[in-house]
Amino acid sequence: MKRLDRYVALQVLSSIAVVLVVVLGLDFVFAYMDEVQNADDVYTNSVILQHLLLKVPGSFYEFLPLSSLVGCLIGLGMLASHSELTVMRAAGISTSRIILSVIKPALILAFLSMLAGEFLVPVTEQMAQLKKAQATSGGKAVHSQSGVWHRENNTFIHINTVNQNGNLQGITRFEFDDKGELKQSSFAKTGRYQSDHWQLADISYTDFLGDRTQTSQLKDERWELGLSPQLLSALVVEPKDLALSRLWSFSNYLSAQSLQADSYFFAFWSKLFQPLTVIALVLIGILFIFGPLRSVTVGQRIIAGVITGLLFKFIQDILGQMSSVAGVSPLVAVLVPILICLLFGVVLIKRAKV
Repeated sequence: MKRLDRYVALQVLSSIAVVLVVVLGLDFVFAYMDEVQNADDVYTNSVILQHLLLKVPGSFYEFLPLSSLVGCLIGLGMLASHSELTVMRAAGISTSRIILSVIKPALILAFLSMLAGEFLVPVTEQMAQLKKAQATSGGKAVHSQSGVWHRENNTFIHINTVNQNGNLQGITRFEFDDKGELKQSSFAKTGRYQSDHWQLADISYTDFLGDRTQTSQLKDERWELGLSPQLLSALVVEPKDLALSRLWSFSNYLSAQSLQADSYFFAFWSKLFQPLTVIALVLIGILFIFGPLRSVTVGQRIIAGVITGLLFKFIQDILGQMSSVAGVSPLVAVLVPILICLLFGVVLIKRAKV
């Protein structure tokens, strides 16, 4: 039975690998065609290639569920086309045993992807952004397209740029009273983090005193802000590219400040349940082979797999948007498509009489 497990696992994993290579290759080509339009004397082809290569782990993590579904359909479909599954079942091996032989490597692959999403993808994605930012901003800024807006208590903060060392440039603060009236605005040229606080330099103040204003200057100032450089980096990076630990801490920080955190909670639950997502889609792929797609061609199976995977992604993305605008729980938005797939799998199992 171990030999059978290895044989089935090898067929399925090799098919998943081929699908991943094809999908990642197409994604790389399309991304290159998009980026090369912005090439110049600094943002050269070599920089673009380095930037895109650093984004490959993130693409691998993103496309793994869909690739697992299609790869499973192809791998088991080839076994079915060569009558190998029929021979296995004629030899007394149950369908449930064959399903288990596929689930085992898929489960390992799912948890490996989760480890990659936790430890590898956040690093490579930030390196990719840094590589591009350095080329497009003269090596100075990590984020400078439109700056970063943030609110803490009654203070609204805009930061022009965050450089590669986590230091700030161009910090504008607007402080309001409890009635929502502007009390003070300030602009600091730079900010450096000092173990437990930020040290601002070259600050200009404008105080709003009824019908007049008053300006003042300070050479430096201690600034107590709840955002550490680690949490601040979460503001300039896409939620899906953050590690679980940072997502959780930043989501709770935003909630404590009464700020919108649903997109970060949604990204957290999506990454946490990534293994379950892979297993659910692989289960659908397996049961298509033993159920409604057992007599169709490989091409038709691939089309069915792509449609199913895209439909799954579409539903999850729609629910993710609803979690931000309609008050749907991010946890519910993540789990509903997974549970639908699992329920669909149970129905197919019963129909296939496993």
